[in-house]
Amino acid sequence: MYGSDEPGIGLSEAEARRRLETFGPNVLEAARGPSWFGILLRQFTSVLIVILLIAALVAAIMGETVDAVAIVAIVVLNGALGFFQEWRAERTLEALRGLLAEHATVIRDGKAREIDMWEIVPGDHVLLQAGAKVPADIRLVDAAALRADESALTGESVSADKGPGEGRSGSVFMGTNIVEGRGSGTVVATGMKTDFGDIASATGRIERRPTHLQQTLARLGTWLGLVALVLGALVVILGVLVGHSMADMAMTGLSLAVAMVPEGLPAVVTVTLALGARAMVRRKALSRRLQATETLGAASIVCTDKTGTLTENRMTVSRIWTPEGTVDVSGVGYAPSGSFTQEGRALDPGVTTILERLLWAARTCNHAKIERCEETWERVGEPTEAALVVAAMKAGVEGSGRTIREIPFSSERKRMTVVADTGDGPRAFVKGAPERILERCAMIAGSDGDMPLDDARRADIERAYESFAERGHRVLAVAERPVFDASVADDRIESDLVFLGLVGIIDPPRAEVKDAIEQARGAGIDVVMITGDAPVTALAIARMIGIPAHGFVTGDELESMDDNALSAALDQGVVFARTTPRHKMRIVEILQRDGRIVAMTGDGVNDAPALKKADIGIAMGIRGTDVARDASDLVLLDDNFASIVGAIEEGRRQYANIRKFVRYLLSSNAGEVVAIGANIVIGGPLIFLPIQILWMNLVTDGITALALGFEKSEPDAMKQAPRAAEEDVIGRRGLAVIATFALYTGTATLFAFYHTLDHGPLLAGTVAFTTMVFLEKFSVFAFRSLTAPLSSIGFLSNPWLLAALGLTLGLQVLGVHWAPLQHVLHTTALPRELWALILLLVLPVVIVPEAYKIISSRNGKRGQAADAP
Repeated sequence: MYGSDEPGIGLSEAEARRRLETFGPNVLEAARGPSWFGILLRQFTSVLIVILLIAALVAAIMGETVDAVAIVAIVVLNGALGFFQEWRAERTLEALRGLLAEHATVIRDGKAREIDMWEIVPGDHVLLQAGAKVPADIRLVDAAALRADESALTGESVSADKGPGEGRSGSVFMGTNIVEGRGSGTVVATGMKTDFGDIASATGRIERRPTHLQQTLARLGTWLGLVALVLGALVVILGVLVGHSMADMAMTGLSLAVAMVPEGLPAVVTVTLALGARAMVRRKALSRRLQATETLGAASIVCTDKTGTLTENRMTVSRIWTPEGTVDVSGVGYAPSGSFTQEGRALDPGVTTILERLLWAARTCNHAKIERCEETWERVGEPTEAALVVAAMKAGVEGSGRTIREIPFSSERKRMTVVADTGDGPRAFVKGAPERILERCAMIAGSDGDMPLDDARRADIERAYESFAERGHRVLAVAERPVFDASVADDRIESDLVFLGLVGIIDPPRAEVKDAIEQARGAGIDVVMITGDAPVTALAIARMIGIPAHGFVTGDELESMDDNALSAALDQGVVFARTTPRHKMRIVEILQRDGRIVAMTGDGVNDAPALKKADIGIAMGIRGTDVARDASDLVLLDDNFASIVGAIEEGRRQYANIRKFVRYLLSSNAGEVVAIGANIVIGGPLIFLPIQILWMNLVTDGITALALGFEKSEPDAMKQAPRAAEEDVIGRRGLAVIATFALYTGTATLFAFYHTLDHGPLLAGTVAFTTMVFLEKFSVFAFRSLTAPLSSIGFLSNPWLLAALGLTLGLQVLGVHWAPLQHVLHTTALPRELWALILLLVLPVVIVPEAYKIISSRNGKRGQAADAP
């Protein structure tokens, strides 16, 4: 109904402008990235940040201007770091955008002209040819051997035949590619009204789940905030009841509240994740959200597409059957390098007449070309045809002859024929579906001449066909015959053919994927293949690469399953084939219902809803669509599954380090709380001033905690099962460690304080302040690993930590002996004997944890030896 009255004329420019105003530009809203303001605002929404801003407000009201400014500064720094990383990721994505055609050829006012894609309107008559990207949803008016790659929408790797008619075969869709033939049609939908846009719109309606780390830190922030408020209030009430002034107790309560909240934690987490994001780029993965890689480290299952992620996305001839036997062909992709072997022995294709005839026929009956582009080889044309050309080039078979006539491929005929002049007269070369070729054959090629195709030989061909299909190959049959009169009917040319053989074509697995999947499984991570491809092909690829699939479930079968049956199928291990976006969404929902942290890969528009629904969505950077990348948390820059496993290892390292410095910071803060709280109960003078607490929490602790983020992965990181979805960043063991360190550091600091109190509160306060700083600094060695001693992980393996330790201890010494800092921190110089006392109190926090880990490590090894057969 949108077309012009005269199809050959097309729309007029005036009508096109009117329709552009009515329907809007042909663009996808989902392809627009988040605004800079949205990214900035996202940095200030965590509970911990809100608590810090409240603390800054309270400090300002109490007149503690320096404290308030320091807290606000750390919040601003944290926001700036997070904003910079995420904004840079979005800008990198801009460079990856470009799935949709920038220009299209339309008929306007009776003339063909090229216009920008966004100018296309419903009713435009668009011209299509091989290599073009479809700019809108188009109903075909005419087509000649037109085939479209619709994998971006359907996940199906085999190109679809297109021609005028009803249903999907009579239309082409925005975001797909024309791989063969030519045609034209009328635009029936643009922008968000297209199939492409429908999925993009549905994706936009899905709420993004907060990451595991965000949930954990939010719970931690809430808990710390409540404890800080309760303890602060109790201290004020208790102090007033025992006779202290309200002003003094308000200051003490504020000090205790400030001590409870690890002010440096948000910044340390942000910086660590930002550094981790940079490390991820080196592993060919771009993190769009800082928490994305940490969440990937927690993934217990990876749902992955097949084509291009697990496979090369380059169709390749790997096996050929002729009456002389089965031949294996090496080499992957479109580079014409490889060899032919038969039963393990090298084979010269020129020596085997039938194989050479088959390759000659396959290359002649072909539209594809292989071209050298700098250091790579690229195909022009349909992938399956390109694979045949490459196989012929590997054998040195050129294929030649002037094409006299062509009978094009169609979905009904399932075969293609070319009549060419070979120099010895015209000859017909035919390729297509084996069943359709076999029914047209009367003879079969033989070493000593062509032979009748009897029942026994047909049975041999059928067995070879089944063998190839079971291996996941797409199988084509090739035949030929001499032609004495090229003008006869199509049916006559395609009858009484000589059967030459079968060609097995497959999109082979990436070489590194099998090891990557083995590593993932060793880390307790299940891998599930979900593809739009054929089930037999998908299952064959799964078994090649080590995915333990016991069968397959098609999309139609999945429709009839209830949730419990689907959950059971996932537990048993199956491949999902012929799936739709709705199926992928349901699989993700069932896995999340069962408590799994789900990573989902995808590249097409059809993958976008599931990518956004998953805990961690992973889009392909090279072949991925804009919609898929916009819905994702992580973008693979090389489209390689092995990069996912590398990213998982990096994510586990990040989480382990975050857990280390969270426990470290909380043990430091808890020690301060113990010292302050016990001192209040004793009724002594104020042991720490708010500015000293901020110095400890922001300057000294923050720098050291950040250095913990540089710890390398522990040796068994990828041998452990994924952490549970409900696991807390602290954990019961962490609470015990925090309590132990807090009791000792708090008690030791109180001892130092009261040991020197007779010399005046300024000296005693300086001793207590410095003792706590040194205890916190040297306790960091215990948190480098909770199980492995320093002798195992290496004392010098984290030079950043040693540098941070030297810097912070040096700053503390300056704070005690340099007049400007003495004035800010309210300290005084310490004599040598008090420095000796402080160092003596520090020794246990280094010696005791190391001794414990050494003993535990030895006992563990003895236990393993005892358990060994």
